[in-house]
Amino acid sequence: MKKVLVTGANGQLGSEIKVLASNYPNFDFVFTDIADFPLDKKQEIVANFNQIQPDIVINCAAYTAVDKAEQDVATADAINHLAIDTLATLCTNSGAKLIHVSTDYVFDGTSPIAYKEEDKPNPKSVYGVTKLAGEIACSKNCPDSIIIRTAWVYSEFGNNFVKTMLRLMTERDSLNVVNDQIGSPTYAADLAQVILTVLDSNKWESGIYHYSSEGEISWYDFASDIKEIAQKNCVITGIPASDYPTPAERPAFSLLDKSKIKDVYGIEPIDYKISLKKMMARL
Repeated sequence: MKKVLVTGANGQLGSEIKVLASNYPNFDFVFTDIADFPLDKKQEIVANFNQIQPDIVINCAAYTAVDKAEQDVATADAINHLAIDTLATLCTNSGAKLIHVSTDYVFDGTSPIAYKEEDKPNPKSVYGVTKLAGEIACSKNCPDSIIIRTAWVYSEFGNNFVKTMLRLMTERDSLNVVNDQIGSPTYAADLAQVILTVLDSNKWESGIYHYSSEGEISWYDFASDIKEIAQKNCVITGIPASDYPTPAERPAFSLLDKSKIKDVYGIEPIDYKISLKKMMARL
């Protein structure tokens, strides 16, 4: 039985993998989070990895506080970049496989069409810069790794846009939501299923893949759909991102082209609204 180490197991994606893990009894899952597997301390990464001796690592852990990262550069780099540098080396040296999760923030958001895996990254934020550095370290130190870039992740676990909107729609009569940043949301349960499908496929094709739900929407559209499904009365007004400045710059357009993961693994992304309804029903 292959031992699978999952880092960041208490985050949105890690929590969803936990939910699905029992469907894969041929794998022995070891779920770790920052308390027992801190990624900002190299010596502890090495010691914990050597103690667990995994056959496969799924790295769901990341420093995802996008705005906070603008000030907390060292911690973001330690978790999003240096930890991956160490993990990838450990995987190569031990013969373990590595699946690493990355982000649409590695792009600058100026493309007129959905980003393909081979498009040139150009991150505009510390978060994006550190995640790209992690990707580069992953590919360099563990050429046999799989990197999955995703976007706009939400789940019934943790903090995310859907849960924030539901709370604000209960507390307020009206909301302003950015309408000129375009992308596609990703239900973490769908992404967890994709990762486990890859794991269970007996087909390991290394490289970078893109995965998100199907759809092309703005945050305003996303909020409007949440309002409709939850049957809230809150008035939502679309505003330009320039009216809502944040410490970190967001990509204005971060739609991901998912042709590669469809072709290689036969994965069919689900329409974002179907997944959104499923997640909100679970809440």
